[in-house]
Amino acid sequence: MLTRRHIRVKVMQCIYALIQSKDDSLPKQEKFLKVSIANTYSLYLLWLSLFMELHQRAANQIDLASKKYLNTKETAFPDELKFTKNKLLLQLIQSQTLKEELTNRKLDNWYLNEEYVKLIYNAILESTIYKNYMNSNDNSYESDKQVIIELFKEVIAPNDKIYEYFEDDKLTWIDDIPIVNTFIVRLFKKAKAQQKPDYFMPKLLKDKEDMDFANQLLSKTLLKNDALEKEIEGKTPNWDKDRIADVDAILLKMAICELLHFPSIPERVTINEYLEIAKEYSTPKSSIFINGILDKLTKEYKAKGKLNKMGRGLL
Repeated sequence: MLTRRHIRVKVMQCIYALIQSKDDSLPKQEKFLKVSIANTYSLYLLWLSLFMELHQRAANQIDLASKKYLNTKETAFPDELKFTKNKLLLQLIQSQTLKEELTNRKLDNWYLNEEYVKLIYNAILESTIYKNYMNSNDNSYESDKQVIIELFKEVIAPNDKIYEYFEDDKLTWIDDIPIVNTFIVRLFKKAKAQQKPDYFMPKLLKDKEDMDFANQLLSKTLLKNDALEKEIEGKTPNWDKDRIADVDAILLKMAICELLHFPSIPERVTINEYLEIAKEYSTPKSSIFINGILDKLTKEYKAKGKLNKMGRGLL
């Protein structure tokens, strides 16, 4: 789910939090990093559990409607049960591994905040996407899958109230939302009628090396802070560290740390990654500023033989 770029962003956030709090405790920041990465998966699970709650609410509403003496034809569809029979939603409901993970993590947010489920459910009912789906005679898995994807992209994910809820719950989720939302859409698009039991429980990180990379990047950047600052000095006219934006300074130090202390990562990969992060998280001119300094440093390191890169990625 998380790529190396996402991991770099997590490390950047940790260092930024350290600067703002003036707390130089490395163990504390390592713990913060671990929790921040783990919380990304919690956000993913909460989105899936929201779909499960929406399905349950739809079933409850149909049950209530069936007990009424009168049925309003204006709201009738060819099959009033169609949404509750949605095959993708049923896969989520029937996933035992998903249920167990939600229970283990005690993610009962929607049970405790039912008003958000009601809010989203009502928005779904009012949407053209839902009405077209309910009026359609197409009962295929692909049709069921497509309507959930469209509802998520157009109705659920853009909802301001849900966004505010996630923002208030955990600050790091603001940066995680685009990552997780994109992943969910891709996951749903690849979903098939017959899935493995753990399909909706993907790995958060590709392998142990990713977590090792996160910890090493954090610790080396912090422990070598003074040396990294000296690397920047003189590489920009009238350099004054107090005039460089905090995020730019952090990204520069992280990038230099990778160039000098991560031999298996090609320098071009490092530079490109931090330029992209700068475009998203810093000022409009930051990527140009950072690129200029890293370009000078890379040439200098190569000339002095300090850029010792090795590994399959360099062949």
